[in-house]
Amino acid sequence: MIPPCVAGIAISETRQRSEVRVDLSGEGFDPLCNCPYDGPEACKHIVAVLLRCIDDCPPDEGDQLDAALEAADADDLREFLRETLATDASARERFFARFGESSTRSVADLRAAIDRQFEETNLDYFVVFEPIDFSEWFDLASEYRDQGRYASAAAVYRALVESLDENMERVDGAYDHFSQGFTRALDGYVDCVAAGDIDADEIADAVAFLEDRAASGTSFLAEHFERAATELEETLTERRE
Repeated sequence: MIPPCVAGIAISETRQRSEVRVDLSGEGFDPLCNCPYDGPEACKHIVAVLLRCIDDCPPDEGDQLDAALEAADADDLREFLRETLATDASARERFFARFGESSTRSVADLRAAIDRQFEETNLDYFVVFEPIDFSEWFDLASEYRDQGRYASAAAVYRALVESLDENMERVDGAYDHFSQGFTRALDGYVDCVAAGDIDADEIADAVAFLEDRAASGTSFLAEHFERAATELEETLTERRE
């Protein structure tokens, strides 16, 4: 059995390394590879890593982890967790999403962090040639949704939508990867805004945001924003009736 998350490195005949990450635990199939391939299906490196997993499956350490957690001293475990969370911002966000209060980070703060991923991917050029791993943000949003904190999840999705929309002009490769990420973020945003704990005024604000993006954002994404705005307007109409 292949573990829920697989990471590997594929080396071509010319010794070029391609880093692969496949997360099978989330919704859908959205593998990541840093090669320049931009076709409609998974690249050969992803296929190669998955085939290798079938032939030589990496061990699932779930049972070993459960045993170690069961045997660990509670105070030692708490100290380890504190030290880890103090240095790992992504893990800290997910911890607060599950056990703490709703996020106090604004959409602007979240978007700034995502924008930095675009900036740091290629320091020498403005354009981005390779896929960017947004999984930490989708994982964070999923954690909020699992806890029923739809407003916090919507903030993460909106930050992704804004950043991808604004930075799409930088993309010069892996178009399918970025388009799928945008669609996933937009759909998540609409679902969370339409959730039961968000009132009609917030839905109206979201509709206005989407309509503004349709008019002023990336041209080929306009129809997606228009579709999303229409869906939320229908939800708003139902709430008012």
